[in-house]
Amino acid sequence: MTQWPESLILVGAGKMGGAMARGWLAGGLPAASLTLIDPQPSEEIVTFASSRKVAVNPANPRSPAAIALAIKPQALEGAAAAIAPLVAENTLVLSILAGKTIADLRSRLPRSRAVVRAMPNTPAAIGRGVSAAFASPETTPEQRQWCENLLRVVGGFHWVDSEGAIDAVTAISGSGPAYVFALTEAMAAAGERLGLSAELAMSLARGTVEGAAELMHRDPETTPETLRRHVTSPGGTTAAALAVLQSPKGLEDLMVRACAAARDRAAELAG
Repeated sequence: MTQWPESLILVGAGKMGGAMARGWLAGGLPAASLTLIDPQPSEEIVTFASSRKVAVNPANPRSPAAIALAIKPQALEGAAAAIAPLVAENTLVLSILAGKTIADLRSRLPRSRAVVRAMPNTPAAIGRGVSAAFASPETTPEQRQWCENLLRVVGGFHWVDSEGAIDAVTAISGSGPAYVFALTEAMAAAGERLGLSAELAMSLARGTVEGAAELMHRDPETTPETLRRHVTSPGGTTAAALAVLQSPKGLEDLMVRACAAARDRAAELAG
């Protein structure tokens, strides 16, 4: 039987927070266990919460077994005064705030002991996310299991051995969906420059990315390298394109620089 915290407060019910809340309830978290706190909840969230009988912004919430922080990192400073009274010494704090370290969180939530930093991504909205997490030493095995269950129900899950790795996780998977969307836009733009209509170019680019991703999903034992080789005939059209993408200053170099910029920005958000 899945272990859930007896009571869970989600602070921040935007795109990511809302996606996780939906996933938790779909995965079996009792609606009575969940409370949403958001100063300006969207109409969509209010309707969702009402339909599932989930409390939103109650007047005097009690300290929960677990509190999940899904606000924007820059909002932590302003929100901390309202959040801190909710955190008891035995409350698990699960944070998905990019760049905000355990030390940052404890400086603003003085009673926090068990703190888990995690980074999911937006495909969590359809149960196809992927996340990784790091737990402070004070986190109990039961609390670690809560975190794993809360994150695994919306996609793949991994523990990492160092807190510093979370910034790299943020750069690869946390921000990664945007890279895939940007690639799709770039492919469509290339199609237009080669003479296709905008509508056809986007349809081809989008369908190709969706199909390629589904191939990887359905065949997890086959590496992306092998799948790439299956498409590439020696001396053919794909090989000609890959010669450009795999040049010394090509796609891999660009991706390394992009991910390093994301990682460095995550580090800048600390404090």
